[in-house]
Amino acid sequence: MHFLDQLNTVQREAVTCTEGASLVVAGAGSGKTRVLTYRIAYLLQQGVPASRIMALTFTNKAAREMKERIQRLVDAGDARYLMMGTFHHVCTKLLRPEADKLGFTRDFTIYDTTDSKSVLKAICKERGLDEKIYKPAAVHSRISMAKNCGISPAAYAQSTQWLREDREARMYELATVYEQYQVRLRASNAMDFDDLLINMLVLMKNFPEVRERIQAQFQYILVDEYQDTNYIQFLLVKTLAEPQNNICVVGDDAQSIYSFRGADIRNILNFRQQYPDSKLFKLERNYRSTQTIVNAANSLIHKNIHQIEKTVYSEKEQGQPLSLKPYMDDRTEALGVATAIQRQKHKGYDSFAVLYRTNAQSRVIEGELRKLNIPYRIYGGTSFYQRKEIKDALGYLRLAVNPRDNEALLRIVGFPGRGIGETTMKKVSNNAIEHHRCYLDVMRQPEATGLEVGAAVAKKLQAFAAYMDGLSEQSETMDAFAFTEMVLRTSGVLTALALDRSQEGIDRAQNVQELLTAIHEFVDQRAQEGIDFTPITDFLSEVSLQTDQDENLADTTERVTLMTVHAAKGLEFPVVFIVGMEENLFPSQFAIKPQEVEEERRLLYVAITRAMEQCTLSFARQRFRNGSFNFASPSRFLNDIDRQYFSLDKPAAPKPSIPKISSAFSAPRFTTPVTKSPITRNEVNRALAAENHQSPIPSSWKDGDRVSHRVFGIGTVKRVYRDEVTENDKIEIQFDTQGLKTLLLTHAKLEKA
Repeated sequence: MHFLDQLNTVQREAVTCTEGASLVVAGAGSGKTRVLTYRIAYLLQQGVPASRIMALTFTNKAAREMKERIQRLVDAGDARYLMMGTFHHVCTKLLRPEADKLGFTRDFTIYDTTDSKSVLKAICKERGLDEKIYKPAAVHSRISMAKNCGISPAAYAQSTQWLREDREARMYELATVYEQYQVRLRASNAMDFDDLLINMLVLMKNFPEVRERIQAQFQYILVDEYQDTNYIQFLLVKTLAEPQNNICVVGDDAQSIYSFRGADIRNILNFRQQYPDSKLFKLERNYRSTQTIVNAANSLIHKNIHQIEKTVYSEKEQGQPLSLKPYMDDRTEALGVATAIQRQKHKGYDSFAVLYRTNAQSRVIEGELRKLNIPYRIYGGTSFYQRKEIKDALGYLRLAVNPRDNEALLRIVGFPGRGIGETTMKKVSNNAIEHHRCYLDVMRQPEATGLEVGAAVAKKLQAFAAYMDGLSEQSETMDAFAFTEMVLRTSGVLTALALDRSQEGIDRAQNVQELLTAIHEFVDQRAQEGIDFTPITDFLSEVSLQTDQDENLADTTERVTLMTVHAAKGLEFPVVFIVGMEENLFPSQFAIKPQEVEEERRLLYVAITRAMEQCTLSFARQRFRNGSFNFASPSRFLNDIDRQYFSLDKPAAPKPSIPKISSAFSAPRFTTPVTKSPITRNEVNRALAAENHQSPIPSSWKDGDRVSHRVFGIGTVKRVYRDEVTENDKIEIQFDTQGLKTLLLTHAKLEKA
C-alpha cells in the first residue's frame, strides 16, 4: 500500500500540494505531525533532494521522530541531509561557517538559560542592584522578551514603553544591564538562544550573498507549531522562504499558549493576508479523544473571538461525560484525585496525568499521592544536563573549544580545587573587563595587564591557562568521546568525584559516567550516518539546544505524571485530571485584558484535549495560597463548556449524588437526560458535605444562635452571608474567647451550643 493511502482526504491534499504557500490548520489530535512527515516523504519521492528541504520544529524530539518516520516511509538513504530541527538548531548550523562575518569564531559557545542567568546575576551584583528586585529569572525573561520582539539594547534605551514598564517594576537600570549583558556575551564569544535567531537575521540582512545562497539552497520550507512563533521567528521564516515562497506552516490557533515567551498568535491568524495566494487546509478529525471530550472542548474554544473557524470532530466512541468535582479545600481535592487514581490503578499508573495551572499546586497533590504509595513523576524537573556535576564536566569541554567562554571558566576553575579562590577570580574578572580581554588571556600573562596577585598565585593562574591551551589544541584532533574521557581524567574531575563515597557523591560520579555513555552513543550514531569524525563542538551544540520535552530519562517505572498545562502540550493520556478550576487561578489573576483571557481559555482547551478517554475537572471552595486559606469561586470557564457534556459522578453509597455545583450549572448525571431545572441549595450542601465526608450543613443558622466550633470554642452568630452565585456562604461569629471570625459555612463544622 502506498503511504498516501494512509491519509484521509484533507491530509492527502495538504501533503501533495507542495508548490506555493500553504496553511494547514490542525485541530487537536488531528494528525499534524503525520501531514508534515508525509509531505517531506512525498517531496523526496518526487525527486527533491533532501538537502533542498528545511523543516523547523519546536523540539529536537519532534525532529528526530519525524526523520525516523520518513526513513520508514521511503527509501531515503540521504534523509540525513535534511535540514531538520528546532529554529535554534538550524540557525546554529547555518551560523557557524559564517560566524567570523559577525565577529565570532565558528566555535562560539551557546549559553543556555542557566548560563545567562549567571551572567546577569554577576552584572547586577557588580552594579550594586537589589537582588530582590533584579532577580536573575525576571531580568532574563525581560531581556529575552525584548529580543523576541526585535528590540536591541539601543532601541530598548530609547523606548518609552519598555522603560515605563521597567519603572513600574522598579527596575530602573534594566536597559543598562541589557547592554552590559550583550557586551559580556560578545567578550565570551558566546550567544544565548535568542541571539542565534537574531544573528541569523543580521547575517542575511548584512550579507546579501549569504542570504541568496541560503535561499537558493532550501527550495521548500516547512514549519511546525506555527502558532507558537514569535516576531523574530516570523521574520526568519519569511526571509528564508523568499523568493519562491514554497512555504508550508502547520499549527492550531486554538493551542497558542506561549505569549509569555513572545509567541504571537497573529502570525498564524494573518498568514493568509501575508500570502494572499496561499491555500488553506483544515484538519478537523480528532483521532485521539472520544466524541464527548472533543465536543466539550469545541464548546469551550468557540467562545473565543480571535480564531480561525473550524469544527473538530471525532469518530471514536461517544465516551463518558466530563466529570466535574467540587471540593471543600485543596487538600481534599488532592485526596479525591489520589483516591480516584487508586481505584483505577489496574489501568497502569502511566495512564494518568494531573494537570495544574501553576507549579505550586503540585505540593499538596504530591503529599496525597505519597500517602497512598502512588508513584509519580514531576514532568519538567531538573534535567540531566542541568545537574551541577554535568555542567561542571561540560564546562571544561566548552572552555577547551572556546577559550573566551568566561562563564565556563568561572564554573570550573575551582573544581577540582587548585588554589585559585573567589577573591583571585574577582581580580581577574575586573582586570579583564578593564582591559577588554577574556579571563583566560589575563591568566596567561597576569603581569602584562598589571594583575595584582602574588607570585605563587600568578604561577597557578598560568598553569591553569597552559592546561586549557593544551586541551584546546587536542580538541581539534580527537573525536568527542576520546577527548572527553581524556579531559575528565587529566583535569582531576573523575578522581575528585571518586573520593566522595556518600550516596550523593556516588550518584554524581555515576551521572558523569552516564555523560560519557551519551557522548559515545552520539559519536556512534554519527558514524552510522556516514560521518567519520565528530568533534566535541558538535556534541556541545546538541546539548545546548536541548528543550524541555527532549529529556529522555532512564527511569521507565510506571508513574502518574504531574505537570503544568503548558508542559502538557503535545502529550496525551487516557485519563486526565485538571485541578484548581477557580477564578484567579484558572484563568490566572494576571489575565485582565480580553486577549489574555482568550489565551487562558486556549490553555484549558489544551488541557481538555490531552485526555483520550476520561477527563475530570475540579475546584476547591478554599485554597491555601500566600500563607493562608482563601475563599475561591469556580472558574468562569466552567460556564463556557456546554452543560450536556458534564456529569457529576455519583459518589459511592451512602453518599447522595451531586446534580449541581453552582447556579451556573444544571449538569446532568451520566444516566439521566439533560435537564436545565435548578436544584435547591440544601441539596447542593448535602452533596458537597457527602463528597467531603462531612455532616449536612444547617441552612437555618441565624443571627443570635449560639454555636460551638472545635477550634474557636463557643460563640454567637452575628451574620450569615448568602452567596447565590458561587455558593461560598460565609458566617460571621463572635467567639467568647477568640474574638470575631468569618468562616466558610460549608467548612466550619459548627454545632449548636
